[in-house]
Amino acid sequence: MGRFISRWLILTVAAGIMVAVLPGMHAIGEPPVLGIAAFALFMALINASIKPIIHIIALPLSIVSFGLVALVINWLFMQLASWLALSFFSVGVTIDGFVWSVLGSLVMTIVSGIVGGIIGD
Repeated sequence: MGRFISRWLILTVAAGIMVAVLPGMHAIGEPPVLGIAAFALFMALINASIKPIIHIIALPLSIVSFGLVALVINWLFMQLASWLALSFFSVGVTIDGFVWSVLGSLVMTIVSGIVGGIIGD
């Protein structure tokens, strides 16, 4: 459980930086950190539960498409996390489109890797 909470906090920091850097991402909520934390919570839940299974199932298509299927899957997961956060908590992060989702995924990956390396996750 402690590992999940630390992963959630890392994703919250990464999502906060993603929203601050990318104009196609918007935090919904007052204060905006609540929306970012709710979005990061659902991203952490998705990453821990269904993401590994879906990536294994889609591996052959991802190999044939040189990784483009993985981008689409990440886009779908970000849209799902956004929808879940807005549906359950009425706060979250809205994403303006596929390109912003791909860029957001890259920012979150880089930042969560750096933050995870700093705190030793």
